[in-house]
Amino acid sequence: MSKQLYVGGLPYSSTEDGVRAAFEQAGAVSSVKIMIDKFTGRSRGFGFVEMADEAGAQSAIEMWDGKEFEGRRLKVNEARPLEDRPPRRNDR
Repeated sequence: MSKQLYVGGLPYSSTEDGVRAAFEQAGAVSSVKIMIDKFTGRSRGFGFVEMADEAGAQSAIEMWDGKEFEGRRLKVNEARPLEDRPPRRNDR
């Protein structure tokens, strides 16, 4: 069963291919998604890596959490499910 990982601290210049290559050192990667700011089109500095199995996910966390990647220190942990947020107020 695949496992979704949160990856924070990504350099703004990182590509999904570069992140995939790094995480494939720990195991099979199902998908990579770097979050992009919709206004600037620039990376937001975090993303998600879906590892193919639990063992690969654990290995990736141990391999990359707190380690340097392309000049920045990464934060890697299991992704939490998206929680409901209160509606935005638009009082402007």
